[in-house]
Amino acid sequence: MILEACRGYFLGNPFGWFEKLDEVVVGTKTSYCSVSHKACHLDLVPFATDPVWSKLKSKHRSALLAVAGDTLGLLLRDSPVRVLILNGGGVVRQFQKIAGTDLKKLEMPSWALLWKSGVRKGFGYRGVVDTLSGIELGHKILVLGFSHNRQSTPGVTPEVVHAIRDWIAQASEDAPR
Repeated sequence: MILEACRGYFLGNPFGWFEKLDEVVVGTKTSYCSVSHKACHLDLVPFATDPVWSKLKSKHRSALLAVAGDTLGLLLRDSPVRVLILNGGGVVRQFQKIAGTDLKKLEMPSWALLWKSGVRKGFGYRGVVDTLSGIELGHKILVLGFSHNRQSTPGVTPEVVHAIRDWIAQASEDAPR
């Protein structure tokens, strides 16, 4: 029953922010809300946190990653996932820590946001991993990330979302098979 509930989670009434993220992943010809074009959501660690991850002290995030950072590697090792999309600069930084690698950082002018304090640049991140937290994956995974958290960064316009989606679509064509 638990497995079936997890498989059908996005077909029911998932948290609204998955709909926003779906606008980005559809560029890979997948979707959270499709039975035939399944996307999968994975967290860096398998624990819900209170306060939310971004509000945790750095030492607490580090402790959680130390205790369970290999969980993502184990999941990816045993899955058919070939493209991993990282949502937001904080997730990118934490992923780089557990992967022990730096992703290539690319300034994306079309992702720039206009804030009262000025322009906030947008960045894409790209790399390939075959190990994660010491876990040999047995295959290569293309990792794509973007600096703006789709659900919580103020000022992310539909045009920026479409530009991110299009970049992911184009980049994912190079995914290892």
